[in-house]
Amino acid sequence: MATFFQPRADPSQAIEPPLSQAAGYVVVVVIGLVIALGMVFVTKLLKRTVGEDNKKTEMFMTANRSVRTGLTASAVVSSWLWSTAMLGSSLVGYNDGLAGPFWFAAGCSPMIVFFAVLGISCKRKIPEAHTLLEIVRIRYEKPAHIVFMFLCLVNNVIACANMLLGASAAISAMTGMHVIAATFLLPVGVALYTFVGGIKATFLTDYMHTTVILIILCYFSVKAWTIEEIGSVGKLYELVKAATERNPIPGNHDGSYLTMTSKDGILFGILHLCANFGLVIMDTSFFIKAFSASPKAVVPGYIVGGIAYFAIPWAIGTLASSVVVGLESNPIFPTYPRRMSSIEVSNGLVLPYFAITIAGKGGAICILLITFMAVTSTLSAQIIAVSSIISFDIYRTYFNRTASDIDVIRWSHIGVVFFAVFAAAFSTMLYYVGVDLGWTLYMLGVLTCPGIFPTVFTILWKKQNTAAAIVAPLLGMATGIAVWLGSAYAIYGEVSIKTTGLSAPCVYGTVASAFSPIPYSIIISLFNPQNFDWADFRNEKLAFGAVLDVTASNEDIETPSADVPSDVEYKRWGRIATYWSIATFLGHWVLWPLPMYAAKYVFSEAFYSAWLIIAIFWLWGTLFVAGFYPLIDGRKQILSVLSALFSGKDVAEESGSSQASSIQVEKVEGDGPRK
Repeated sequence: MATFFQPRADPSQAIEPPLSQAAGYVVVVVIGLVIALGMVFVTKLLKRTVGEDNKKTEMFMTANRSVRTGLTASAVVSSWLWSTAMLGSSLVGYNDGLAGPFWFAAGCSPMIVFFAVLGISCKRKIPEAHTLLEIVRIRYEKPAHIVFMFLCLVNNVIACANMLLGASAAISAMTGMHVIAATFLLPVGVALYTFVGGIKATFLTDYMHTTVILIILCYFSVKAWTIEEIGSVGKLYELVKAATERNPIPGNHDGSYLTMTSKDGILFGILHLCANFGLVIMDTSFFIKAFSASPKAVVPGYIVGGIAYFAIPWAIGTLASSVVVGLESNPIFPTYPRRMSSIEVSNGLVLPYFAITIAGKGGAICILLITFMAVTSTLSAQIIAVSSIISFDIYRTYFNRTASDIDVIRWSHIGVVFFAVFAAAFSTMLYYVGVDLGWTLYMLGVLTCPGIFPTVFTILWKKQNTAAAIVAPLLGMATGIAVWLGSAYAIYGEVSIKTTGLSAPCVYGTVASAFSPIPYSIIISLFNPQNFDWADFRNEKLAFGAVLDVTASNEDIETPSADVPSDVEYKRWGRIATYWSIATFLGHWVLWPLPMYAAKYVFSEAFYSAWLIIAIFWLWGTLFVAGFYPLIDGRKQILSVLSALFSGKDVAEESGSSQASSIQVEKVEGDGPRK
């Protein structure tokens, strides 16, 4: 079995950074602040032209629940466009062959699409919610609320550490910038624009960053064929074939890179699938984005975004790892004449070395940009998620039940700043104890998975009782940690950073953590079923005020009720989401890869060519979905903003009096509506 830490060379060896430290600071600090100031300007522009006031809690946290399908799909792609998605998929491609990037992609798309089921169910049952934890509190009250708060915060912290460790290592390798400096400076710009713009700023920066990243990735998919050493898919195939004959991959069929029959590959697939279900379902930012989408945009947004996302780790991971494996023995490769060291691989440097190989300093600049944009975009979602927990689930729930807009916004701002600092500090601590991208990529599921099924049951199953909601995830986490550490000791004879980051203990621990809560929850619930009435969710008023649809132009603004589907429509969307979830899981995880694993097939040149070309075409399709579809879908609001801007009229002021006269109801928890 190939291990994640298989030694290849002296780990003290390192390439000379192709860019200066100044370049690193310019991107991380200057560009970060420019983007942040740009988002501040856009936020103020939207307030003046279409009345989007981020001093109102509903706008700051949920964008008035009015985000359209295109921007939702783009935000979904962005939510998973972590720096680790690109760095990690290339990493597992280098270690496990072609199976690695495929399993990386297959471990993401099914649960993103499945989230449409949860999203539309929440929209139907509790349309005024802001966070997952509000749902848990209403159904199970305080003890379960605290348990799930702990689970969600653990998820957010581990996710941020994973992002920052990978991004900081890549930026350091490209520029020589100190890892800790990058770790602390990356969240600065993110905290600034999230502080001012809230969730809408997150959506807009998600869109901008995702578009730039996809343009660069598509550039790589073309640039790779222009260098003389590659030239064509057929030549790349021959290079990879020759390289794997020199350095066969233990655990792969015939030691080949060119096969889906990879033991470590399928183990990683299982691990990644479970871990990502935890990352999606226990990530409050996914719920916030679902609550922020208009009711008719949730299902199509998550389905389109989830399927489009599949191409990113599959295409770039396959192409980058193929080039690195094929050209590692060529003088143009950065580490020549040696192979990449295990430290370099585990730090996620396969993709940066690929970019340098095909595009020199230009490639290094591209990697610097996409790493920065990926990590800041996803950090924004994590920061707004933790901010919402601090403001809604801690402050508003336990300290000030009648909190006003101003109070909640203030604590949201405190949450933004606090978590940005804490995430950087926690990542620094992990760095100094010897943890890197590889370790967090493999083990994070042990901590993120225990809440998966208790959360799903909370939203979809009436009978789960309070005791099950409290006990099942805690027992699941204890079971997963025990299996993880016990497996590391049983297989490798010690419990250390090295052994606990290897694939086998992480797979066993993650599976135990994910699935053990099922029997725990069912058995405990069946002793005393709750039989919860979904209508009880509507008894508590959570929204701060009525919500207007601000996505349309002034001429065709809809009333809030006109945009809300009927119960029949909600159920139809629920069925569509369920069918697509099943189809995506079966297609991406069962019917496509498993027969190829069982067949022990080594790719021919023609099959490899088709495999890679389809992945690249899919990647370009993702650019259309995430980059151009939001512009098409949101053209009315864009034209409305431009019209107001060029006419010099302040639409917000003009419409303010009419809106104030028609909607002057502030919903205050405990007091009911008041004039």
